Amino acid sequence: MVERFEREERNNQSKRAEPNVRGGEMYRLELEELQKVDFALVELTLYLDTHPTDMQSVQQFNQLSQRRQQIAGEFEMKYGPLLQFGHSYSRFPWQWVDSPWPWQV
Repeated sequence: MVERFEREERNNQSKRAEPNVRGGEMYRLELEELQKVDFALVELTLYLDTHPTDMQSVQQFNQLSQRRQQIAGEFEMKYGPLLQFGHSYSRFPWQWVDSPWPWQV
């Protein structure tokens, strides 16, 4: 049991040290940035459902949508797909089986 814990801790430390490793520190920071933008987009969507003529909010939504595409594209190039069912590309070999998946972090 102790050996397993030590092995997992070494694995976690090596992931934190490497910048482009799924589950590493940079992975978590970049995923958190994407999640912040996603949160803002959800909130703006809810607001715009009841205030559809708020031009400033529509502009902000469109700017954040572009920003999300940029962040997600860069993230997927480094770490692999965020979404399944044809919403994200995969490099070879098939990356969808690599963990942790974005919702596991």
